Amino acid sequence: MRLCIDYRQLNKVTIKNKYPLPRINDLFDQLRGATVFSKIDLRSSYYQLRVKESDVPKIAFKMRYDHYEFLVVPFGLKNVPVVFMDLMNRIFRPYLDKFVVVFIDNILIYSKGETEHAEHLRMILQILRDK
Repeated sequence: MRLCIDYRQLNKVTIKNKYPLPRINDLFDQLRGATVFSKIDLRSSYYQLRVKESDVPKIAFKMRYDHYEFLVVPFGLKNVPVVFMDLMNRIFRPYLDKFVVVFIDNILIYSKGETEHAEHLRMILQILRDK
């Protein structure tokens, strides 16, 4: 189940994080020569990030009989996609522009051959397990 909370009022007063998204042409340039690809979609990825304790009341919500507070980052907040992408870029920095592209909560692993790709995939999956 994925709760959809209306955060429009909070988003109106949130200062937009201007983290740059990659340009599509730059991404295509990186993939030149690659023949093997794997895409990992980190479903429910935002739920892996804890909310700073002082921010928990800002994203609380009320339902018919009770008041609830998210302890992990919910969907619908203005800056969550770019904050998550920044985190993923920091985690995978050593491999960016070599064999990894990160776009928000999607990871593309690309390689020139199958043997090399198997090793790249092992490395990325291990990092995801460790983090």
